[in-house]
Amino acid sequence: METVNTEAVGNVHSLETFGLVDGPGVRCVVFLQGCHMRCRYCHNPETWSMAGGERRTAGALFDRLYRYRKYWGREGGLTVSGGEPLLQTEFVTALFALAKQKKVHTALDTSGNGFCTEWEYLRRFDRLMEKTDLFLLDLKAMDPALHRALTGQDNEGILAMARYVSDHGKDLWIRHVLVPELTDSEEELLAIRDFCRTLPTLKRLEVLPYHTLGRFKWEKLGIAYSLEGTRVPSGEEVSRAEKILETARYE
Repeated sequence: METVNTEAVGNVHSLETFGLVDGPGVRCVVFLQGCHMRCRYCHNPETWSMAGGERRTAGALFDRLYRYRKYWGREGGLTVSGGEPLLQTEFVTALFALAKQKKVHTALDTSGNGFCTEWEYLRRFDRLMEKTDLFLLDLKAMDPALHRALTGQDNEGILAMARYVSDHGKDLWIRHVLVPELTDSEEELLAIRDFCRTLPTLKRLEVLPYHTLGRFKWEKLGIAYSLEGTRVPSGEEVSRAEKILETARYE
């Protein structure tokens, strides 16, 4: 059996033991601390800082999560989200390695920020990819300028990660947050559609309607909420986006 670094330490923000939207089936979801992106509609701004959270070892955390395995059934398993889990690659790799020893399905919910093709980075990423069954990618925008305006970060590495994961045969889900008059233009949606067509292992493409459920967290942290007054999309607008993106072809 492979030797796993069970003492790898991660900075964990919180846990959800009965997740239903972060991968197939019922899942335990680990939310990690730390993210370099500053998405204007982020519903977890308290995860941005690397400070805070709770330090946990991969071994101790997996032992705790594995107690919930009876709820996972054949489809469920373990998802690591954030924050941005790619900031803690060694920890996630160790956690997923322990999961694979028990034949637990693993999913990584990431924005892909920080991915690059430098040799040393890819060496670490490949180890993580080997232990990951499914990548869930939040694709904010295709247009580079729009992406920077939305998140404060470029999207070149994010798109490169989607291609890299798919080219290596890993299952991929892509999710796009639909914000009226911001991420819902026909031009932008068509660009996402065309990009998704190039990903041979894409299994699902979802439209997530913008919401304000996390706005109170911005207020609590004393951060100005720049989307003040932005409405949630209507059902018709979501359906329009799904039609343009051709989400039905991935169902």
